[in-house]
Amino acid sequence: MTVRTRFAPSPTGYLHIGGVRTALFCWLFARRHGGQFLLRIDDTDQERNVQEALQPILDGLRWLGIDWDEGPEVGGPVGPYYQSQRGDIYAAAVKAMLAAGHAYKDFATPEEVQAERQAAQAERRSFVYSRRFMAETPEDEARFRAQGRSCVVRLKIPREGKLVVHDLIRGDVEFDWNQEQDHVIQRSDGSVLYHLASAVDDHEMGITHVIRAEEHLSNTPRQVFILQALGYELPQFAHLPFVAEPGSKTKLSKRKLDKYLKNRDFAQLMELGRGIARRIGCTISEDLFNPVVVDFYRIVGFVPEAVVNYLALLGWSLDDRTEHFTRRELIEAFSLERVNKAPAAFDPKKLLAFQLRHVQQLSLEERTAAAMPYLEQAGWIAPTPAPEVKAIVTRVVKAAGERLRVAGDILNYPEFFVPYERLEFEVKAVEKHLKAADTATLLARLIEAIAGVDSFTPPALEAAVHSFVEHEGIKIGEAIHPLRVALTGRTVGLGLFETMAILGKDEVLARLGQARHRFCESGRENGEGGTR
Repeated sequence: MTVRTRFAPSPTGYLHIGGVRTALFCWLFARRHGGQFLLRIDDTDQERNVQEALQPILDGLRWLGIDWDEGPEVGGPVGPYYQSQRGDIYAAAVKAMLAAGHAYKDFATPEEVQAERQAAQAERRSFVYSRRFMAETPEDEARFRAQGRSCVVRLKIPREGKLVVHDLIRGDVEFDWNQEQDHVIQRSDGSVLYHLASAVDDHEMGITHVIRAEEHLSNTPRQVFILQALGYELPQFAHLPFVAEPGSKTKLSKRKLDKYLKNRDFAQLMELGRGIARRIGCTISEDLFNPVVVDFYRIVGFVPEAVVNYLALLGWSLDDRTEHFTRRELIEAFSLERVNKAPAAFDPKKLLAFQLRHVQQLSLEERTAAAMPYLEQAGWIAPTPAPEVKAIVTRVVKAAGERLRVAGDILNYPEFFVPYERLEFEVKAVEKHLKAADTATLLARLIEAIAGVDSFTPPALEAAVHSFVEHEGIKIGEAIHPLRVALTGRTVGLGLFETMAILGKDEVLARLGQARHRFCESGRENGEGGTR
């Protein structure tokens, strides 16, 4: 038997971390067994579909390296792979179920069904639809239609007995048929609902293993009923534990961002992203720019392998020790037997730790290539930068080292790419380090000392500044802090001497001269001040 798995997202919103984890497990299982992974778009709910959400789903999966053998933009022998385009197949299935007596036309109004449900609640009993508007004969149907009624098609669920489904993660799961409803499978306009479409497609597409989130476990009885009613062979089922909120056992949700921001690690992750978006100067949909959505990580510059590595451990483990895997190692090690039943909590801090580890494994050339698009988006370098510009980017990336947690963090260093006149100066830093009474004189002497440095390398610059400090009889901080603020506009950044070496001698001397005139001399004499 060739293993065939599928992931069937609904384009009703952007791709959730939990959904991606499900897709990853389906993909790993198929790859582990030399099978095929299919992507199918569940777009039967036309009122809730968001066309703009489809492309990010495809882009997000591709970014993570979760490729599909059949599906949108790929094709395949059992298409189309959009459920909205498979109406004829579903209509035939509904017709077959009606003919076999496993479904019926129901002419009740929504209000009449709701009245029965409310009566059951008032009497403290389980609601079971009476089927009193079921058309059992053509005469019944004619009579109901003469009353101006329209119909839906419902499953004719057994009213007694049990269903036992073997789940590859949870073992045997029992369902009482009397707890199931006569679920609607076709609306009055002829369109079908998820339960029927999903079951029929799984059969038509040859899906051997239905691996999905545990919230679909309750859908299993009605889908098994449909499959058996149509005479189809059942796939094997595996229901994954849901991804929980940070430090909780409640399901992670895209709609609870404000709640999650009270978590320090989650808030830090969000602020990291906001800072990058600010630098780029772009406006991003609030629904998309959310750490619960996978595209967030693509936008801010995570390494896709880091995200995949972390997501694989949300509900699965190889043993009690191994946490870091290559993609090949994950494929070779993955099995459903090692999937837990309990929810797995999303941990932003741990995800960032995986990211840092994977960044460290990249070559300098790879890290530079990842950073370049962010500088281009911010307008700090040209789309096709000159070799000397790329060389500067490489030097900044190398000097930043672990400070570049994600590729977008390159935007934390505008001093290397933005013209000096456009740099934003920290007001407090200028007041403290550049507007002291003797700073003009200090900078003038530093300019003389730095101008005399022939080899403009970090060691040579460090030696020159230390010699200057010793000669002037001042503390090292009294020279370093004014230097840094004068050159970069702020008090933190890369190592000062590395910064000076990257900027180059001419630029350093020019900036020190401008800072001396702007903040130390003109600011006092003409009453000017503030920052640009």
